[in-house]
Amino acid sequence: MKIIVDAMGGDNAPKAPVLGAIAAAQNYGVEIVLVGQSDRILECLREEGIDTLPPGVEIAFASEVYGMSEPPAKVLRAKDTSMMVGAKLLGNGGDAFVSAGNTGALLTVASVVAGRIKGIRRAALSPVCPTEKGQCVIVDAGANNECTPEYLLQFAFMGSFYAEKYLGIENPRVGLLNNGAEEEKGPELQKQTHQLLKKAGESGHLNFIGNIEARDVPLGGADVVVCDGYTGNIMIKSIEGTAIFMAHQLKAMFQKNLGTKIGYLLCKSGVNDFKKVLDSREVGGSMFLGVQKPVVKAHGSSDDYAMMNAIRQAKICVETGVCDAIAANMDKMTIPKTADEA
Repeated sequence: MKIIVDAMGGDNAPKAPVLGAIAAAQNYGVEIVLVGQSDRILECLREEGIDTLPPGVEIAFASEVYGMSEPPAKVLRAKDTSMMVGAKLLGNGGDAFVSAGNTGALLTVASVVAGRIKGIRRAALSPVCPTEKGQCVIVDAGANNECTPEYLLQFAFMGSFYAEKYLGIENPRVGLLNNGAEEEKGPELQKQTHQLLKKAGESGHLNFIGNIEARDVPLGGADVVVCDGYTGNIMIKSIEGTAIFMAHQLKAMFQKNLGTKIGYLLCKSGVNDFKKVLDSREVGGSMFLGVQKPVVKAHGSSDDYAMMNAIRQAKICVETGVCDAIAANMDKMTIPKTADEA
């Protein structure tokens, strides 16, 4: 298996992608192609006391770096960036692509260069979030601010296949994010989408459980949460902020006095387990569902551990055939065009 890694993407590049890729090659037995400026990659290795490329790791040269703050629309004109070269390598024999670079630019090159699955209207950013009952997939979490009911229908199916294949959840529960559980709740987009998902559920194609409110997401109310990118992005960042707040409060509580410090020592193992559940580095990144091959967007601030896990995530998606499952079921997630639209 050959996984392409953008060595120049992210706040900690090239160190984090390079070291994470080497660890992944050693731990997961995958072949890695590091894409970027060769001199900087090799210099990074020398700083770590590594004189030659480890087995299973190679470099593909790209002269330019696409900045984190540059407009995504310009990425297609930047022909020799590590992101563009990586996407081309993915289309020419690579099995998966991992980058911590500019999210919008990565979505663009993944959709246009690597290519969306035929019939998929929009690729969707699909992070995995911890819940009280395990994990859930949020789809979409920021790639598509304006959506149609058909987009959300496809998000539901793609998220369901992802939860089944990647997370190993049998018959995943699919919920539509809304401001109430009642069927008639929400704006017109949610009402129309609800009817499409309800029909898919009645046909046995989806395990649709109805609307779900944001407060029920961390409690494990659904395995797949369907939403437009604008709403999903706000929700997931609210969850992240709440997790950080809780971690800070927990730390302050245990540091309050001698008694609380002793209490911390007594429950240190449990606290560490709790912190691990909330640690986004353990997941690695967010999958762009709808692209022909797995494309994983690692967090911009990813360190080498997070990058290693993002590569592991890409490996599992290749092995379990997430993209193949989506492509094989397009007939279930496409709304036939009317005579006026044809």
